[in-house]
Amino acid sequence: MSTPITIYGVPFSQPVRAVLWLMLYKQKNFELSLVNPGSSSERGSRHPDYLAKFPTGTIPSIEDKDIGFVLSESHAIMCYLCNKYEWIDLYPSNLEERAKVDSYLHLHHRNVREASIGLVAPKVRKDLNFPEDFLKMSHTNIQKAFKAIEDGWLSNSRFLVGETLTIADMAAYVEIGQLQSMFTNIYDFEPFPNIRRWLEDMQKVECHDVIHVALTELGDISKEAPAMETIINANKKGVVAIHEKLEKINS
Repeated sequence: MSTPITIYGVPFSQPVRAVLWLMLYKQKNFELSLVNPGSSSERGSRHPDYLAKFPTGTIPSIEDKDIGFVLSESHAIMCYLCNKYEWIDLYPSNLEERAKVDSYLHLHHRNVREASIGLVAPKVRKDLNFPEDFLKMSHTNIQKAFKAIEDGWLSNSRFLVGETLTIADMAAYVEIGQLQSMFTNIYDFEPFPNIRRWLEDMQKVECHDVIHVALTELGDISKEAPAMETIINANKKGVVAIHEKLEKINS
């Protein structure tokens, strides 16, 4: 019997949520090993034991113990899993369609993700005193990214790459979706009707609610930064929800 893939990270992390969502959506068993980003503690991503296996010290990472394979970076992980399990519904076998999925994934990190961090992180960690220039640039860049998605990627299709869900949508939603009023409530999507429609469609995707329990528990942070205890408890409840879903998958 094969050993389930181990996923390292915490559900509060957007890239970790994308990988977890993929696995739960496909009803695939896995082990979740909690690793706190940036921490040098025993269960931290900067601990020597973790760095020996994953030198970049980031989450998510995975370990495919049956073949002794380890991998970091959420998009690389999602592509690997789709290739390993032949999930061509989410990562098309058609060369052109797959290239479009890859195109969004490459775009995402240096555009949507970096800009969304500039919106969310200062709300969560006001003690870090982010430079004003960084905050202004984040707002400018997120506007540019959303306009490209609104007028390009979603202008003539239901999802980012055609009429069916792909891993591009999952990767995008964990970043964009967290900004909605139903979660952190720190961005108004009124000027972007295509994105609003897409957000509503993504909320109907299997396991959406389970994957976003941590965000639901965190709640509205638009006016007041959450206490560290709130963040920790949100993470814990997110983990419980994921384990409960895995129990159902394995029953």
